[in-house]
Amino acid sequence: MEEHRTSLTLYAYNILGSYEEAKDIVQDVFLKFTLLDHEKIEDKKLYLIRMVINLAIDRKRKQKKQRANYPGHWLPEPLATDDPESAIHKKQILSYSLMVLLEKLDTKQRAVFILKEAFDYDHEEIAKVLGITTESSRKILSRARNDLKSNVHLVSGKSQLNSLHKYLSVMERGDMKELEQLLTHEIFVVSDGGGKATTIMNIVSGIKSVSALLHGLYKKTYGKIRYTKGWVNYQPALFYYVDNQLVTCQIFSVNGEQIDHVFFIRNPDKMNGLPKIS
Repeated sequence: MEEHRTSLTLYAYNILGSYEEAKDIVQDVFLKFTLLDHEKIEDKKLYLIRMVINLAIDRKRKQKKQRANYPGHWLPEPLATDDPESAIHKKQILSYSLMVLLEKLDTKQRAVFILKEAFDYDHEEIAKVLGITTESSRKILSRARNDLKSNVHLVSGKSQLNSLHKYLSVMERGDMKELEQLLTHEIFVVSDGGGKATTIMNIVSGIKSVSALLHGLYKKTYGKIRYTKGWVNYQPALFYYVDNQLVTCQIFSVNGEQIDHVFFIRNPDKMNGLPKIS
């Protein structure tokens, strides 16, 4: 079973948006699986996948109910990844921007979308995993794509990194005009502090408002503390540290050569999958 742990965890993570919960679910499934009569299970891998996905769907439903009292905006837990140009699991780990978009879907839509788009399942396979008909799978996928109503921009790792370097250069010079040119008209900023860290409670959108916000935050705080560059869900990110403690993860979505979304993760409970400094 251990050879399937990584892929099973990614199935659960893409549904839940929480890597820690995904690991817990896979461990629970492994324990339950050991109690079953394996001679009656024809395809053990498929059985494990079905168990993980169904448990993740149930947990996601509970998660959404619990989030009714979540302070501010809830964002998925970021997962540190390698350079997308050399990534092994690039397709299986959804981009952070897409993870955010998937929150618009109900849990069944999300599961069908992930199985089809991230793991290349055909509708017959999806039907077996989720216990639905192939026709239902097709209809659910169609509704999911319609609900998203957004194109996920495929940008090379090099182009994304160039945009990040340009962003940092602009910030260091304090060039507001060039910063505005680096942002798309669809730009918005979302922050998640989980009630455990100070953050921006409202979504900020529009070039003028976002550029003023980003410049102000950099000048007041982020330009004065230690940071490293890296990747989160194969999108460029900055990790900020105070006294060697990770306090902020800033994730960038790049469209062409411009930035169209910026996400700030400040909830310490969501930092477990990110780089630590010793």
